[in-house]
Amino acid sequence: MGGCVSGDLKGGKQAIGGVHGRSTMNNDAGYNEAIDHFFRVRDQSPLFTPIELSLSASNLRNLDILSKSDPMAVLYVKKMDGTLEELGRTEVILNCLNPTWIEKINVSYQFEIVQNLVFHVYDVDTKYYNMSVKALKLNEQDFLGEATCVLSEIVTKRNQSLTLNLHGKNGPGGSKNFGTLTVHAEESCLSRMAVEMKLRCSQLGNKDMFSKSDPFLRISRLTESGKYVPICKTDVINNNLNPVWRPLYLSMQQFGSKDNPLLIECFNFNSNGNHVLIGQLHKSVSELEKLHKERSGANLVFPTHRGQEKVLKGQLFVDQFIGKEQFSFLDYISSGFELNFMVAVDFTASNGTPRNQDSLHYIDPSGRLNSYQKAIIEAGEVIQFYDSDRRFPAWGFGGRYGGTLSHCFNLNGTNAYEVEGVQGIMAAYANALHTVTLAGPTLFGPVINTAAQLASQATSNDITKYFVLLIITDGVLTDIEETMDALVRASDLPLSILIVGVGNADFKQMEVLDADDGCRLESSTGRVATRDIVQFVPMREVHSGQISAVQALLEELPDQFLTYNRSRNIKPLHS
Repeated sequence: MGGCVSGDLKGGKQAIGGVHGRSTMNNDAGYNEAIDHFFRVRDQSPLFTPIELSLSASNLRNLDILSKSDPMAVLYVKKMDGTLEELGRTEVILNCLNPTWIEKINVSYQFEIVQNLVFHVYDVDTKYYNMSVKALKLNEQDFLGEATCVLSEIVTKRNQSLTLNLHGKNGPGGSKNFGTLTVHAEESCLSRMAVEMKLRCSQLGNKDMFSKSDPFLRISRLTESGKYVPICKTDVINNNLNPVWRPLYLSMQQFGSKDNPLLIECFNFNSNGNHVLIGQLHKSVSELEKLHKERSGANLVFPTHRGQEKVLKGQLFVDQFIGKEQFSFLDYISSGFELNFMVAVDFTASNGTPRNQDSLHYIDPSGRLNSYQKAIIEAGEVIQFYDSDRRFPAWGFGGRYGGTLSHCFNLNGTNAYEVEGVQGIMAAYANALHTVTLAGPTLFGPVINTAAQLASQATSNDITKYFVLLIITDGVLTDIEETMDALVRASDLPLSILIVGVGNADFKQMEVLDADDGCRLESSTGRVATRDIVQFVPMREVHSGQISAVQALLEELPDQFLTYNRSRNIKPLHS
């Protein structure tokens, strides 16, 4: 049967919804120390990707006596507390059981969150045709069916389309046929726009006593609240008052629009984190482009206590400015690229005896998850949609396995290192607590090398695979040099390493591995990492409904994935 497309109909042309700024999906507002710290030390602001959903349906039920149903679709997101938040409505299409709606519904896609979508389809009563869809009371319309899915299920499909069976309010099952609903996702073209800039400064002020300044730039954008939020920073150039930085990429997601005011600050790097401001200036992307065209510099200024600005001798120049449309994370994913999830669990004695309630490995009979279980579930439930076979390598380290101390053993107690699904990891972890004796010390090197070996094999066989290793640990490393060597070697591979710290240990070491101070990791032989592949965040007990530390950690993954592929000029399949 042919579809019906809405034309110039009475009523129903308006749609509501779309989430502006930081999405609230599964994320009721609330302060979270771990998340605040995570973004603060990285000079970053949370990002989302704007997506338009197009809807069509087939074989809808006919509830009208003298004509066919007049359908309208409504989209909700299901929040953590189970409540539904409406995101938008389509228009009403008259007299049609196979509608193709014109009105798109805007959704903010966030990689790091499982976004549960609920679709309701209604037959709108003829007496409401002159009303806008926004004003319609849904309890006065006839219910035609509902369908549910996760947003990630749509965007990971090759054509970014997913067909769902509609069912009644009592859920799937029963003999009634409610028809189907097809959802197609399309990324806003704006989210693909980016600029590449090569920035340099001249005649910077010297802030060091015994050498020259070690400058870096931090760029922030002005938000609707009137605050500046950091969006990126350059690398650090040591001992140089006329620095030229590596090219910088800024996406439209980061700067909003070419006319949005940006604050560009130049700091002198200090290893203790107390960076000293050298000077700053306000420029939009358009104004930076103008500086490049005119080949002119802009003077830095220094804010004074009286709210005035002192003009400095130092200037900022834009040596290169290229506007480009780049492939997005979803371009790669929908063409067949995958994220392969791996887990490594710390079985060192500092976790405490698992049968004791104060142990970090204690499994509560009531079902309350410990920190290890939370990290596995929260990371796994997100990444599983990007891994087609859902077979995950899972290891333990720092424990006696079969009577022998091992720093990388198969979590499931067999010769096979892979387990089936997130629940497979959870089951293997629970069983290992009965068969593995906690020992020590805490070594990361063997697990990282094992993960790197899998990633290395993939690079020669299949460019579409990118690996993500989640290490959950409670302690201080005893093989810091070996770990840094392993990480520097692995920085050339399609691999990201997420470290979650549980318990109350001093995790300063992990911040060193994270290399977020602007300096890349260096191996014992002096080799420098090609990119930063490690992200660390301490686990925190958080209130229900807030974004968790693990979700904040996951948010960086799409960018790391893109950095790897772009640096090697790897394009989406069939592009």
